[in-house]
Amino acid sequence: MLPYSVKIVIADDHPVILEGIKRSISTDSIDIIDTASNSTEVFQILDKGGVEVLVTDYSMPGGEHGDGLPFLSLLFRRYPDVKVVVMTMLDNRGLLRTLITAGVRCLVSKSDNASYLIPAVHAARSGSQYFSPSIQALMQTVDNLSPMNGKQVNLSAREFEVLRLYATGMSINDIAAQLHRSKQTISSQKNSAMRKIGVDNDAELFKYILEVGPNELPST
Repeated sequence: MLPYSVKIVIADDHPVILEGIKRSISTDSIDIIDTASNSTEVFQILDKGGVEVLVTDYSMPGGEHGDGLPFLSLLFRRYPDVKVVVMTMLDNRGLLRTLITAGVRCLVSKSDNASYLIPAVHAARSGSQYFSPSIQALMQTVDNLSPMNGKQVNLSAREFEVLRLYATGMSINDIAAQLHRSKQTISSQKNSAMRKIGVDNDAELFKYILEVGPNELPST
């Protein structure tokens, strides 16, 4: 009797990487039923049904549904029964926190061997959590990342506003003047937002905002 195989789709916008992943995870327990190179193709495949796990790159431009957090958020809403494994080269602690609180339970770093996708696929299929070694190591530097603890990364409207303006290059003094608040208040709101996101300095903050997008910051 043949072993049960998980029906998966692999999505990556680089053909060479896509082919490498297919070869690395081709086993009796994984059935690769299709591949995609952008979000448009992903949704077209998922609309047909029969997919149990989607293995997708985080950064995959070119599709009509975008990539990154907006793509994943729409994916979770439209296909709640499809499990997801996200591949990424990102090493930003704040973005990692946001991905996990957004519902991503299985993450594999592209700096790790592609073979780690095999246990990630099976963990995703069973509803478990899985992180490849590089992701796991990064997690050790971030507190309370587990989605099971119910902690969400939600910025207040004022914190969101301060970070949005800060991302444009405005200084604390400029933001304070524009919003008619004190410099101390603006600085406090910025620091509070950084603690929620999980970044320690301005370099990490700018990197986080650039990767997430200023309009996609998690806010209440």
